[in-house]
Amino acid sequence: MRKLRKLQVEELNRISIQEFQSVEKIPLTVVLDNVRSQHNIGSVFRTGDAFRVEEIILCGITATPPNVEIHKTALGAEDSMKWRYFEETLLAIHELKAEGYTVFSVEQTENSISLETLHLDRTKKYAVILGHEVHGVQQSVIDASHGCIEIPQYGTKHSLNVSVTAGIVIWDFFKQLSG
Repeated sequence: MRKLRKLQVEELNRISIQEFQSVEKIPLTVVLDNVRSQHNIGSVFRTGDAFRVEEIILCGITATPPNVEIHKTALGAEDSMKWRYFEETLLAIHELKAEGYTVFSVEQTENSISLETLHLDRTKKYAVILGHEVHGVQQSVIDASHGCIEIPQYGTKHSLNVSVTAGIVIWDFFKQLSG
């Protein structure tokens, strides 16, 4: 059996926060609509950093950095990622749409698009909205979106944790939108 040596942190050739600021990002903004868990928020920051998401928008009750609980899962990604806060998610959506973004809520709805059949255009900018852990994305926010994306699920449960959902969706967008 072939041995596989685990790489040391120094061997991973990670870029600095300053370098991260200047590298090209994928044209994706992640919007957190009243996400209450600071650990989920931190996880979204960390995943956003890993896949070079353009920005994270925090809305409503969603906590903002600096925050010790966010830092526990973000591990410094809250310092590298561009982010901003809106008191009302609808205001963020209206601004994104005015800036030319195609806005998708990640929610199970009538006529939602399965993530596995979603085809993105590399020349466009996108925003995805992730909602509250219990109530999901607000209906008014869904109504203001261009559409909804749904992650297909094949077990007995019909929902995923916000941070897991973010990881799946961000990874899919990264695969389709990166160089």
